[in-house]
Amino acid sequence: MSSGYILKIICTLAAALVFTGSPTQAQTPEGQKPRLNTVVIDAGHGGKDAGCVSKDGKTYEKNLTLAIAKQLGQKIKEEYPSVKVYYTRLTDRYLTLNERADIANRNHADLFISIHINANQSSSPSGFSAHIFGRSSGKDSDLFRGNMELCRRENSVILLEDDYSTKYQGFDPNNPESFIFFNLMQNAYYEQSMLFAEDVIKSLDGGPIVKNRGLSQDSFFVLWKTAMPAVLLELGFISNSADLKVLNSERGRSQISARLFNAFKSFKTKYDNSLDYASSSAMTAPAVSRKEPELAGSANGQVQYGIQVMAVGRRLQDSDKSFKGYVPVAVRSGKIYKYIVCVSDSETSVRKEFGTVSRKFPGAFLVRLEDGTVSRL
Repeated sequence: MSSGYILKIICTLAAALVFTGSPTQAQTPEGQKPRLNTVVIDAGHGGKDAGCVSKDGKTYEKNLTLAIAKQLGQKIKEEYPSVKVYYTRLTDRYLTLNERADIANRNHADLFISIHINANQSSSPSGFSAHIFGRSSGKDSDLFRGNMELCRRENSVILLEDDYSTKYQGFDPNNPESFIFFNLMQNAYYEQSMLFAEDVIKSLDGGPIVKNRGLSQDSFFVLWKTAMPAVLLELGFISNSADLKVLNSERGRSQISARLFNAFKSFKTKYDNSLDYASSSAMTAPAVSRKEPELAGSANGQVQYGIQVMAVGRRLQDSDKSFKGYVPVAVRSGKIYKYIVCVSDSETSVRKEFGTVSRKFPGAFLVRLEDGTVSRL
């Protein structure tokens, strides 16, 4: 069986998983309001995988990430006793990328935070950054090259495993065909991941690590494999003397973890409130956008067609920039809102639009709308 055929099968299964809701959402009892109740904190590297090493050979990334992860988890526990905090590791032990993601998925996490420290051959680069899963943009060639090097380094732990080529299904962030598959798996959590990443950037700005390198989308395997909002953080450069001084000090690490906690606190408030809104709006708001045709002729069994571009856990405004100028129909399915554009009675006309839409929304697919339900064509 060819690798291309296998990929098609996996893509189909992945899409089915993503657009029917996350494990956490699926297990929320009827009538109980979902909350951000579980967080998994991933201390990058560990054991035989030291991560980045300072130029003097005395400081290992794996030790810094573990210290910050523990401090962040403790702050969350103290402020939110009801929130379950899990760690991918609490000691200096080696974990595969698969194992890290599996811990988050197995515990039905509502948020996955992966903590790392950056490095460069030059001692000049410094600063913090936040990364969500996505395809890196090549608009800024220097940034693009830097981010791809970062992806290669963080994903390179895969090579330490036996039979890695089978376990990771030919993972290649440079391969456009592979990327479509990976993008499907995180599409449902894109907005929430972006919100938390933005909160982190705002909170770290002005802190002990001075330079703000911003937020980017990158092809990290550990983010793709997690079935929840997920963010990978690079909290300074071990190769930069100023950053290293902060990271090596207890006070510096405490300040960083405190700012990460503030970001968590901000995100949890928005997460919980947005789900309240989603739950109540299902009873008070129409099922579809007022600017689009009525959905699926619920009264007379009329069939319509469209293109699903995303599915997220809250009701977005029709003018949200995520829709890139399209005015969507929103269909609520459990705790997920499916967003569909180019709705029409004519399947032929929708298929004509698909090429243009799919270029703007990788992973988009054709759907049939009937009696308030959505099915993939």
